Amino acid sequence: MKRPKNKRYRVLVVYNQSGQLPQSAVDSISEEAVSQEVSAVTEAAREAGHTVAIFELENIVTDVPKIRRRRPDVIFNFCEGYRGSSRNEMHVAGIWEMLGIPYTGNPALTLGFAQNKVLSKQIFESRKISTPPYEVYTSEPRRSSLKYPLIAKPASEDASLGISHDAVVHNLEELQEKVQFLLRLYHQPVLVEKYIEGREFNIGILGNYPPKALPVSEIDFSALRKGEPHITSYEAKWIESHPMYRRTPSVCPAPIRSELRTKLKNVALQVYRLLNGRDYGRIDVRVNSAGKIFVLEYNPNPDISPDAGYAKGLKAAGIPYAEFVNLLIDLAYQRRPRD
Repeated sequence: MKRPKNKRYRVLVVYNQSGQLPQSAVDSISEEAVSQEVSAVTEAAREAGHTVAIFELENIVTDVPKIRRRRPDVIFNFCEGYRGSSRNEMHVAGIWEMLGIPYTGNPALTLGFAQNKVLSKQIFESRKISTPPYEVYTSEPRRSSLKYPLIAKPASEDASLGISHDAVVHNLEELQEKVQFLLRLYHQPVLVEKYIEGREFNIGILGNYPPKALPVSEIDFSALRKGEPHITSYEAKWIESHPMYRRTPSVCPAPIRSELRTKLKNVALQVYRLLNGRDYGRIDVRVNSAGKIFVLEYNPNPDISPDAGYAKGLKAAGIPYAEFVNLLIDLAYQRRPRD
């Protein structure tokens, strides 16, 4: 359903307060990047004629009454956590649901599924979707049943938090050191996966009934030096001054054969539907030398700033950024409670 001609909405762009993360100062870069998304979306929505206000969520108790008094038609949801914990992302979305205010992006339960990487992998396995073999540690490992090399990451974080350029380990000593470090820093279980040698792709998904896959994007590892792991680390994704950022650009559309492109899009759509993805999302995968696809994770509400990977997919699909923003607003408004 399209928005009636000249129909305008009251849009409240809500994001969580930055600067409260308990992790390192470097980790806060990804959270602070939300400000770029807020600015771009606000500008696009205002140009379309919507009445737009920005709200920084600081205290649920005092802020919820303020939000209700504003009576927004739609909340453009950029809340990726609350009070320094990304694990509260799903709970903030749940509050919008309880208030009966339609909001953009993935629903609360999907946000919870996606953030729990172990649960997501179990869901993938239940539908015979290939994902790298894995183990979960809550203390220092005595041994691993997986074949090295392995990659270690926090089990319930997003935005590549905890995935550093040295995340790939090659023996038990390195594994123990990395697991101990992540346990101390993130205070949560550590997910250890078999490192899949090969290519890495991202597939953006847009819309709902039916959702559509955007052009496939590939991480170009060709500029990496010998011995450097072919992974998208936190440094490669967020720190523009870091060498890994410059050496791992994304290419969209990816230079791949049509057969692989079709397979990647089909797997991505299968994951999106399986986790009840909504409005927009991104699926990250690896493909080994034999052409087998391994799903790494579903990224709900990915970075949609104009220079981010998702926006590259929109551009490759011929979708103007402003059209995308207004589509998300329209989709959310259609979910408003009916009298």
